[in-house]
Amino acid sequence: MTDIAARSPSVPNLRDLGGLAARDGGTLAHGRLLRSGLPHATDVVPAHIEWPPSLVVDLRSPVEHGGDHPLTPLSPRVVNLPLLHSLAPGWFTDSTLADLYAVVVEDSADLLVRLVQEVASADGATLVHCAAGKDRTGVGVALVLSLLGVDVAAIEADYLRTAEELGAIDARLRPPGTSPGYGINPVFHAVDVDALRVALDRWHGHRDGPAGWFLEAGGGRRDLERLESSLLT
Repeated sequence: MTDIAARSPSVPNLRDLGGLAARDGGTLAHGRLLRSGLPHATDVVPAHIEWPPSLVVDLRSPVEHGGDHPLTPLSPRVVNLPLLHSLAPGWFTDSTLADLYAVVVEDSADLLVRLVQEVASADGATLVHCAAGKDRTGVGVALVLSLLGVDVAAIEADYLRTAEELGAIDARLRPPGTSPGYGINPVFHAVDVDALRVALDRWHGHRDGPAGWFLEAGGGRRDLERLESSLLT
């Protein structure tokens, strides 16, 4: 294993969200909800991580795929929910990270509902990822955690952990021969908790909280019950 690990990279920005405190004294079970940047089938994964996941929820847009999912050789079920499907070319030029998160919440509410439903109904570990595992993944995971009653401060702290992984994310995503940033507006490389709060404020500011937002966006009460019974201990 040591020799393999020396030759193979790790999944960037990978972590198990188990152990987070939820509502009514519950705790998020280990081995149920994972988040990461773009994984490869040859990546080495720490022994405490449930791998391969039984379900992979890929939040990237079709233009980012280029074929089969990288984990296809490991045979997970893969669901694609492209959270940025509504963006037009050039949108990123004059926009901010907060603008991006607002677009995800407002234009992809139906896909966020699907994300929650998929996580709630999975038989084993679910991996939620995009490219960096920062923005789309950050918003999607924040909604799941909000619906489980995880404290906002704990959700923000988990989001900020991505700042420790920016080097690994860059190594995975940067095209060969390019400099860091590779032509993208640098604000989109930041880990900005104020941007995440745009999404959190939408959900927690709803008159009936995150659950009210979820139901209004098309989710069902049964989805919420299944989410809690599946992920909480």
